[in-house]
Amino acid sequence: MKILTSIASILLIIGAINWGLVGLFNLDLVEAVFRGRDTAAARIIYSLVGLAGVYTILYLLF
Repeated sequence: MKILTSIASILLIIGAINWGLVGLFNLDLVEAVFRGRDTAAARIIYSLVGLAGVYTILYLLF
């Protein structure tokens, strides 16, 4: 479980940095790296960050 928690933490950091860039500079780093929001790779990254958030909420509650 420690590895899964570490991976979730890294994904949350990536998500937080991405949202910070969106808020400050209107730059979506995931979109820029994967050349669009609707690409399969970008959707996978967004989904993984979302799942990491759900996992972290459950980890903190239980």
